[in-house]
Parts: sequence; structure tokens; C-alpha cells
Amino acid sequence: MCTCGGPPDICDVTSLATKNYECQDCGNKFKGMGRRPVCPSCQSKSIKSA
Repeated sequence: MCTCGGPPDICDVTSLATKNYECQDCGNKFKGMGRRPVCPSCQSKSIKSA
């Protein structure tokens, strides 16, 4: 097996977009990313887009 060049460029972390969320359990407002963000304060999965 032969490889040429460096490793593949998977993604640029600085270019990922974040969204604003609000926890429906504790009311914490935070920025998150991904399909299923979790509240950083209470670890609840019950959040909504703010």
C-alpha cells in the first residue's frame, strides 16, 4: 500500500457554525453545535433553539 502526501483534511474546526440554544429545564442560554447538543449546566437534553 502506498500513500502520497499528508493526511486528509477532514475539517477546519474554526469554520464550524454554532447555534444559540436555551435549556427548557434550567433556562441556561448557551451556544452549541451538533445534532443533539446537551446543556452544559444541567446536562439536560431538553433544549430548544433560541
